[in-house]
Amino acid sequence: MGSLIDGLNKAFESRVRLGIMSVLTVNEAVDFNTLKELLDVTDGNLASHLKALEKEDMITMKKKFIGRKPNTTYFITETGLSAFNAHINALEKLFRS
Repeated sequence: MGSLIDGLNKAFESRVRLGIMSVLTVNEAVDFNTLKELLDVTDGNLASHLKALEKEDMITMKKKFIGRKPNTTYFITETGLSAFNAHINALEKLFRS
């Protein structure tokens, strides 16, 4: 028999990563500046968490230019959605115990 926390995913232990995944779960895509404003974090802090989630294949991104300004948009992957839903289910199970 496993412990109550076995189903929790270490990729989502950070409140910033939890926030990123929550936002991307309910939105088709979100740009960097919107994520930064919603989560009230610095550029560097957000960038490091986004990079970590990308490395785990939880999110993906697309870069483009709007006029002369770069714009980076983030999307949740199927892997990320599945892992995040499993994490939320594990949290709910923990709360009910």
